[in-house]
Amino acid sequence: MEYLAYAAFFLTLAMTFSIICLGLNVQWGQTGLFNVGVAAFVGVGAYTSVLLTTPATPDRIGGFGLPIAVGWIGAAGVSAVVSFLVGALTLRLRSDYLAITTFGIAIALQLCFQNIEVLTGGVFGVGFIPRAFGSVQANALLFNYANLALAAALVVVLYLVLEHLARSPWGRVLRAVREDEAAAQSLGKNPAALRLQAFALGGAIMGLAGAVQAHFVGFISPPNYLPMLTFQVWAMLIVGGSGNNMGAILGAVLVWAIWALSGSLISEVFPADQQARAASLQIVVIGVMLCLLLLWRPQGLLPERQTISKHLGTRHDT
Repeated sequence: MEYLAYAAFFLTLAMTFSIICLGLNVQWGQTGLFNVGVAAFVGVGAYTSVLLTTPATPDRIGGFGLPIAVGWIGAAGVSAVVSFLVGALTLRLRSDYLAITTFGIAIALQLCFQNIEVLTGGVFGVGFIPRAFGSVQANALLFNYANLALAAALVVVLYLVLEHLARSPWGRVLRAVREDEAAAQSLGKNPAALRLQAFALGGAIMGLAGAVQAHFVGFISPPNYLPMLTFQVWAMLIVGGSGNNMGAILGAVLVWAIWALSGSLISEVFPADQQARAASLQIVVIGVMLCLLLLWRPQGLLPERQTISKHLGTRHDT
C-alpha cells in the first residue's frame, strides 16, 4: 500500500513538471526563445496562489482564503503579466544574450522571494497551504491518487489546447518566425508581437504549474525556485524532444524518475553525514544521461514532426 501511495505521489510531481515543460516548449520548442529564468515564473505562480488562498496571518500580506481554483487562475494570470513585462524588456535580445538576461531576472526574483518576508514569508517559507482533496489527506493512498487524477487531467487539457494552437495559423507562424524571421516579416507578420505572445503564454503555464505543485506539497520556500529547477526542466525538454508536446511530457516523467531514483540510491549508499555532498551526483547523472542521449538521438526521444506552413511556404524539419 505504501508503494502505491508513493507511486501516485511521484507521478503527481511528474505531472507538475510536465506542465512546466509544456510552457517551456511553447517558448523554446515552438518559438526559439532561450528562457533560462523558468524557476522565476514557476515561483511567481506558486506565491501568487498561496497569497490568494491561505488564511489571513498577522505577519504577512494576503491571506484572502479564496478557493484553490481562484488561486490557480490568479497564478497563471500574474505569471502571464510578469512574463509579458519581462518579454517586452528583453525579447529584442537573441540567443545567449536573452539567456543571460532571463537568468539574471530569475536570480533577482528568487532574492525577492527570500527577502520580502511580508509577502513570501522569507527564508521560512509558507506552510499550511490549502490542499486539493485536503479532507481525505489522512488517507495517503486516496489523497495521492485524487491529486494524481487532477494533475493528469490538467496535463491532458493543456496538451490538447497546445496541440490545437501548434496546428493553428498562429502556431505555424511561430515556427516560421523561429526558422526564418526575415521571411516571416516580409510576408506581413509581426515577429516581435508573436514572440511576446508566446513568452507570456509559456510563463502563464509555468505559473499554473507552480501553483499546482505548491498546493499538492503544502509548503513552499525560496530554495524551491533556485536555478537548479531551470536546469531540471531544460533537461526534461531536451530528453523528451524540443518542439513536441508529447515529448515534453515524456521527458518530464523520465528525468524526474531518474532524479528521484538517484536521490534514493544516494541515501542508501552514502552515510548521513556525506549525503549533502553526494547529492551533487544527481546533477552528474542527469548530465551523463544528456550527453549519451545527444549522441544517440540529438533531437530527443520524440523529435518535432516535419510540418510545412501553407501560409509561409516554409519547411520545418525535425
